[in-house]
Amino acid sequence: MKTIRVCVGSSCHLKGSYDIIRELERLIRQHQLDQQVELKAQFCFGHCTKPVSVKIDEKGPYSVDKDKVEDFFRQKVLGED
Repeated sequence: MKTIRVCVGSSCHLKGSYDIIRELERLIRQHQLDQQVELKAQFCFGHCTKPVSVKIDEKGPYSVDKDKVEDFFRQKVLGED
């Protein structure tokens, strides 16, 4: 099972971390990955000057903009180019 952790610390919260969480939840459902992907919130990854921080398992943190969540999901979760 893959675990996706989204930072919900104050800086990432202001940058839209909850919007990213909602979009990731939608994409997980859309691709029927509920049994393969676990989504969690986590406080501060220490990259507060960048866009919202997201980790997949032990990889990352990746910086994800609200308008690029689907591209991030396709590349990092689905493995599409």
